[in-house]
Amino acid sequence: MTSIRVPALRHTLGRTGPLLRTSQRRWAQVHDVRFVATHREPDRVYDKYKEKLARKAKEQGLKDVNELKEAYKNKIQDLRKKASVAPTTTSSIPPPTSTSTSPSPSNSPFPPPPPPPQPLSSSPSSPSPSTSHKPPPGIKPLSSYLSIPKTLTLPPAEISQIWRLRHASSSTSLCATIPTPTYRSIEATARRHPQFILPLPREGQGAEIHFLQWTFPSPTTSTVLFTHLAEYKLRGEYSVPHTTVTHHLELAEAKGLVLCVGSVVQGRGVSVDEGRWLVMCLQKFYAGGGGEEKRVGPRRRLLEQFSQGDGGFRVEELVEEAEKI
Repeated sequence: MTSIRVPALRHTLGRTGPLLRTSQRRWAQVHDVRFVATHREPDRVYDKYKEKLARKAKEQGLKDVNELKEAYKNKIQDLRKKASVAPTTTSSIPPPTSTSTSPSPSNSPFPPPPPPPQPLSSSPSSPSPSTSHKPPPGIKPLSSYLSIPKTLTLPPAEISQIWRLRHASSSTSLCATIPTPTYRSIEATARRHPQFILPLPREGQGAEIHFLQWTFPSPTTSTVLFTHLAEYKLRGEYSVPHTTVTHHLELAEAKGLVLCVGSVVQGRGVSVDEGRWLVMCLQKFYAGGGGEEKRVGPRRRLLEQFSQGDGGFRVEELVEEAEKI
């Protein structure tokens, strides 16, 4: 019995190998790499923006994303045609000249060196009325408010009066004149601490925190932007400020005055009086002095703690200092 069963068992085992291999080969699949590379990426992009597309279709009264595609079909085709057009080469650019001490561009595998830096003409800390520096778009120069040559012939007291009358008709305007030494102290502190937070007291609601940021777009202007701290945390650099204040330095050296002008955006949750209070609070924290030398130390310490990200910074202490203004 044993001699008969062993060969039969061997014969059976010998046949199982090819059967297993055949079954494994039957499930094998071959994928075209080009298909995977060109079809999976759009699916990922579609899945990423699927909810936004559905929301957009709903806002426009469409049934689903397919109807949204049909509505924008012509626009999508136009954009694809524009993207497929090859950029034109500018043949009017003259080729770089080569000297005997440097290899020609065709033989050198490296790009040409950058041009040497231009020397600085003057220090930005002392701009003069005759400087040609212009603020960037969106910020009005001082010449758009008054005639600088005529203003230079007036005494400082009359300039201050004219500046206030110039903005008295606007209900959302903030304007002031700051003595040059006071502004220099504020500017020096602002360059060390360009960002800070200030509390705005609300009756019966505690205090609302606002974020301020200094910018220096040109040697003759500096700007402060006030934004709700909650909005800045949510949107970052895309947040919209509710109050903007610009300092003009064209008369700082000749007349000892810095002209300040700003505006409060209506409907942003801050009134003109509240915006004026934030500007006054900023001056107390950044300038110091003014008979409040005892308060300069704690306020400067809060500025330094905030700029350094010190864990000892306490909003409660900030509110206490603001209430003493």
